[in-house]
Amino acid sequence: MNYFIIVLQCIVALSILNVWLVQPKKATRWRGGNATTIIEEFKVYGLPVWMCYLVGTLKVLLALGLIAAIWYPELKQPSSLGLAALLLGSITMHFKISDPLIKSFPAALFMTMCLLIAFL
Repeated sequence: MNYFIIVLQCIVALSILNVWLVQPKKATRWRGGNATTIIEEFKVYGLPVWMCYLVGTLKVLLALGLIAAIWYPELKQPSSLGLAALLLGSITMHFKISDPLIKSFPAALFMTMCLLIAFL
């Protein structure tokens, strides 16, 4: 059992769950544009509100998949690659609206961690 990968799985999963379930209405320095909530952020990106709910549901399910993958390893690669794809979308949206590069940092960091989880 690779404890480094398990630690990465926990960090990524708990961080994603925190963003989407605990702090969706909290302003952070990482939100796109001048958005103060996740829904505002999706509007800044020019995306419909339903897309926020779809992406949020997928991210929560995939984060739970990363946690479950500790006991069911066959879930590790699909969960981490699914999250990596969604995080690449986050980075793309920051570039789309010309956000400062630093706003993409968390998404880029977690995408990298997801790729490490998937391929190590």
